[in-house]
Formats: sequence, C-alpha cells, structure tokens
Amino acid sequence: MLSVNKYTRANTDTCRSKVAAQVSAYQTLVRTARIQRSADKARLKAAIEVFETLFFGNMVLVLDGYFVHRMRAMEGKDGNPLNEARMLCNSIMHDNNILSADKTIKHDSDRSVSKYRVGDETKLREADFTRLSSAFFAEMGKKFS
Repeated sequence: MLSVNKYTRANTDTCRSKVAAQVSAYQTLVRTARIQRSADKARLKAAIEVFETLFFGNMVLVLDGYFVHRMRAMEGKDGNPLNEARMLCNSIMHDNNILSADKTIKHDSDRSVSKYRVGDETKLREADFTRLSSAFFAEMGKKFS
C-alpha cells in the first residue's frame, strides 16, 4: 500500500473509539477481578500486573497498526509520539521489549511520553498507554488531518 498523507476525522475518531473500548474492557476486567473474594490477593495482584503490561504493549501495536501506512516524511523524525509508538512497536515485536535505537528517529527520553531510554525494558502500564495514545492522536490530528 502507498503511504497515506491524510486521514479523515471520521477514521481517526473511529480508531480512537476502538482504542477507548479496549481500554474500557481492560478496566472492567480488572475491576471485576478485584471485587471477587480472593484468598490470595498477592497472586491476583501479580497476575493483573503481568496481564496489564502484556495488554498495553499489544495496545501500542494496535494503535500504530491503525495508521501503519502513514507517510514517514509527514510523521517527522523529531521523537514525537508517532515516532515513539513506532519505536515501541519495533521493540515489542523484534527486540524482546527492549527499547532499541532507530537511526531515523531523534529519540530523547526526557521529551518522550513514556520516558524510556534506549536499552530499557518496555513495560507499559495503563497510565503510560493512556498518555501515549492521547499524545499520539493529538499528533495525528496536527499532521494528518
């Protein structure tokens, strides 16, 4: 597929709604699990934490996948949230969740949304993904609408 240089507002809003629905499903699952009477609260907490980082790592893949054909020249390479999502996806898919450098992106962990440094293990939690997806959609709106 050719690269895309414009997404309709309806398309972006639909993707945003799909992301929100998946995050809401996660929140409902966790809330329900916590309400249950569990004799082993530590085990439940550990299971939720493992699930959370796997789920939100996969949500980054979903988020980026909705706009995977975006034109790289329009995306830029200044370390913006679109670049950050792409770097996280590459790390999740190819580098066993270790953030790896991308020589086409000027990554600055201090300015990034997730604050990961190259070489860090990426373990996104709900709050991390929420910040990243908000920044991602804002950047999409600025550059591709």
